[in-house]
Amino acid sequence: MIPSLRFGLWYDFRNPEQWRQEPAKLYEGILSQIERAEALGWDDVWLSEHHFIADGYTPSMLPLACAIAARTKRIQIGTSVLLLPLHDPLRVAEDAATVDVMSNGRFQLGVAGGYRKGEFTGFGIPAGERAARMNEALPILRRLFAGERVTVKDARFYPYTKVDLRPLPVQKKMKLWVGGFSDPAVRRAARLGDAYISTGPIAPLASIYRDELRRLGKNPEEHEIAAGVTWLLVSRDPEKRWREAEAHFLYQINLYAKWFGEAGMQIAAVAKSRADLASRGAMIVTPEQAIEAIQRYLAEQPITRFYGWTLPPGLPPEWADEHLELFAREVMPAFRRG
Repeated sequence: MIPSLRFGLWYDFRNPEQWRQEPAKLYEGILSQIERAEALGWDDVWLSEHHFIADGYTPSMLPLACAIAARTKRIQIGTSVLLLPLHDPLRVAEDAATVDVMSNGRFQLGVAGGYRKGEFTGFGIPAGERAARMNEALPILRRLFAGERVTVKDARFYPYTKVDLRPLPVQKKMKLWVGGFSDPAVRRAARLGDAYISTGPIAPLASIYRDELRRLGKNPEEHEIAAGVTWLLVSRDPEKRWREAEAHFLYQINLYAKWFGEAGMQIAAVAKSRADLASRGAMIVTPEQAIEAIQRYLAEQPITRFYGWTLPPGLPPEWADEHLELFAREVMPAFRRG
């Protein structure tokens, strides 16, 4: 059955030139912060992937997942999301299994089709093949994780012959999280995945997901949904934190707006001010206000895991320490069963 609500952090390891930090120091700072988060009681940490981004947006999540696994003992480690059409699914399975062994069964593999045209151009993969590659790769991942020896007959993209996975994951059933913002992507998540992952106000998409599960004869109560408010940070002095973070928020949301716009997706509009950011759901609030905001969110979205961005691009990792500590001590307990 579905567990109690879990809370997660989300990192992309970005390092914009105008606020550049020494890369090794930035990575070490984030890894150390994740160790502290585990000690505070955070449940999950999610990593994100993009390619060819000037600010170093991490293109390689699974090595980072292994680094986190080596430095933690309890927190679950997930990808939100690995852009599956850009990868060979056999190598994804091998790397994911390695992370699961390194973490003793704590890995959560989240995948999606991607949307940035420059990434597909760079890899020499036609963007129009995204859905077909997802539809072919997801069953391959499931078969490999189950320990099958896989031969793919009539393969369009992945003509494997008698391949298998060694070592197998520690988890007896490796859960496949599938993301996406469109109706077909959500239906694919229900058809070929085990759980759905997204972000923001996803009530309509969650409804499609659960309806599709029912249509397929699956019980929605046995399938998790992970999402959350993109930016919900807590502070004793929200005004001070807003002054420190506003330019960094604007930098992030406006790059996303540009990328989505180039892909023809009307998901994020350009923001010019704190008011614009707030209208898109960005919050820096007191712990009491955070509890109210999450309660409102949960009333509309049937999620089992709540997560959001942790570190505004360009700020040092320690800037987010107050959020981690206050959220763990004063917000999470309001949502723990018992």
